[in-house]
Amino acid sequence: MKIKDSFRSRSFRVGGYSLLATAFVIALSIAVNALVSSLPASLTQFDISSHQLFTISDETKNLVGGLEDEITIYWVVQSGEEDSTLQLLLEQYEALSDQLAIEKVDPDVSPTFLQQYEISTVYNNSLIVERGDRYRYVDYNSIYTYDYTDYSTQFAGEGALTSAIDYVTREDLPKLYVLEGHGESSLQTTFSNALAEQNVESETLNLLTAGAVPEDADAILIDAPQSDISSEELALLEAYLQEGGKLLMVSDPMENMPGWEALLEAYGVSAADGIVVEGDANSYAWDMPYYLLPALGSHEITSVLAENGYSVLLPLAQGLTVSDELPDGVTVTELLTTSEAAYSKADGYAMETLEKEDGDISGPFALAVAITQELESGEESQIVWVTSSSLLDEQINAQVSGGNEDFFVNAVSWMLGEEDSITIHAKSLSYDYLTMDSQTSALLKVLTVGIVPLVFLGIGIVIWVRRRQR
Repeated sequence: MKIKDSFRSRSFRVGGYSLLATAFVIALSIAVNALVSSLPASLTQFDISSHQLFTISDETKNLVGGLEDEITIYWVVQSGEEDSTLQLLLEQYEALSDQLAIEKVDPDVSPTFLQQYEISTVYNNSLIVERGDRYRYVDYNSIYTYDYTDYSTQFAGEGALTSAIDYVTREDLPKLYVLEGHGESSLQTTFSNALAEQNVESETLNLLTAGAVPEDADAILIDAPQSDISSEELALLEAYLQEGGKLLMVSDPMENMPGWEALLEAYGVSAADGIVVEGDANSYAWDMPYYLLPALGSHEITSVLAENGYSVLLPLAQGLTVSDELPDGVTVTELLTTSEAAYSKADGYAMETLEKEDGDISGPFALAVAITQELESGEESQIVWVTSSSLLDEQINAQVSGGNEDFFVNAVSWMLGEEDSITIHAKSLSYDYLTMDSQTSALLKVLTVGIVPLVFLGIGIVIWVRRRQR
């Protein structure tokens, strides 16, 4: 009887309620965990890293989110050797589209898997992006790169992977010809890699030997010619432009090069003699008035840079002036401009002072222009002209955190008619340390070790005393 009565006691009922509440909380926790684990990584993982290491760019979201065909990313990695940073990146990609699948392949378990691909050496934690019979191998060494400017390791996984996805979704790749025969510079690694990331094929072109611009030329790049163009070559370029051609010219301040200048003048743009010097301290860098930080104009090429706060750095540039009366069908947009206080030293490289002298030309000037001409055929020719070869210098580019590279990529993309250029910067894996002086450090120690605990102890004593008095 006593046992039966114990089940009716108040203590049993309270214990039963507690047991049921505990069971309910456990069941709810399991359900919530199961629900959360089924959610995409974009909703469950938050990027609090200082360099936004795991934040996906808009370029990637637009490309992957708009996929129409199924794409598989094979993650080639031995079991237990998975790179955690790469894994988080892949989870972010997988969450962007139902058309994209991630499959892990262990070469020890599936030794014949890689035989179907023409890849000589495959490194652990590398990727193979595949759509149908088209694929691209993303080497692990292109996912992690080393920046020699600040001696840091960079994570370039997003740029490499997005470029690979863009590659397999294309049927035809644009072709860029790089002109030679006038002492032109060769593209440095950073900029040639930027073209490759855009999936732009490049090939050299000598007009004297070719005799014509190839029919498959989507655009032509002229990088810092050291001698003038011949009249025959100039005629070939003019004919190419009159058929809807695209031309990107990056030049040093020109002296005695009437051929190149004539190409510009035909579109209402003339080059001022000499080298531009800035009179506005906010428009140059490193206390050197010829290290120009031009203002960004309003154009597809510059809008993304302006939105993201990037600058373009142009040491030793030549000024351009746009005529008030342009030829029919021609539109000229000033992409990069100096301040009103700028002037051009007429003596150029022979100048002996940076101060403005008699004979120097007053600004402002354009340092880069975008020229568009509507042709009678209905096609459109385009020219982008930048008057400093330092635009394509790796060290100068590093001083503006890749701003020059972005300008170059955007200019190429605009000429090729690409709506979304892939300008995804590698992200540093270095740590940002909090540095403080010894006085501040000592104050924080006293505050956290002494004062804060004493405050909480005092609050506790006050609460205890009040309860005792009740």
